[in-house]
Amino acid sequence: MEIRKPNDSEYKKILSLAPQALFDGTLGEANPSDEKVKQLVEPLLKKGSYYLIATEGNNLMGWILIGTSKDQFTEKICGFIYELYVLDEFRGNGISKQLMETGIDHFKQDGYSEVRLSVYAGNQANKLYEKLGFKNRTITMSMTI
Repeated sequence: MEIRKPNDSEYKKILSLAPQALFDGTLGEANPSDEKVKQLVEPLLKKGSYYLIATEGNNLMGWILIGTSKDQFTEKICGFIYELYVLDEFRGNGISKQLMETGIDHFKQDGYSEVRLSVYAGNQANKLYEKLGFKNRTITMSMTI
C-alpha cells in the first residue's frame, strides 16, 4: 500500500465518492449532493488543505483530508482532520490507522503541536481515534423539539 497525494483523476474519484463518505460519517444524517461536497471541500483546498490517499496498484482504497483550523477562543492554529474514509471493500485492514498516522506525521513535520477532528457520536471511527490518543475536547449536544 502507498499513501500519497492524489493525481487529478484520483481527486475526481474522491469527489464522486465524497457524498457517500459524508453520508457514512454523519451516520446517515447528511446526504449531500455533489455540488454541496464541492462547496464544502473547495474552500478548504484553497486554504491549503489537501488529500492523502491510500492506493494499491490502481485501486483507490481510502483517503484523509487534512488542513488547519483556528480555535475560536484562543486563535491558536492547529492541524485538523476534515475527513477520513475507507471504501467498504477495503475496511478492516488497518488502512484508516495508516492514513491517520501519516496525516499526523505531516502535521508534526509542519510544526503543529496539536491535531483536532470532529466525529459523530456512535461513529465506529471513534474507537480508532481513542486508540491513537485523541480525547474528547468539546461535546456538541442537540435536542429535537
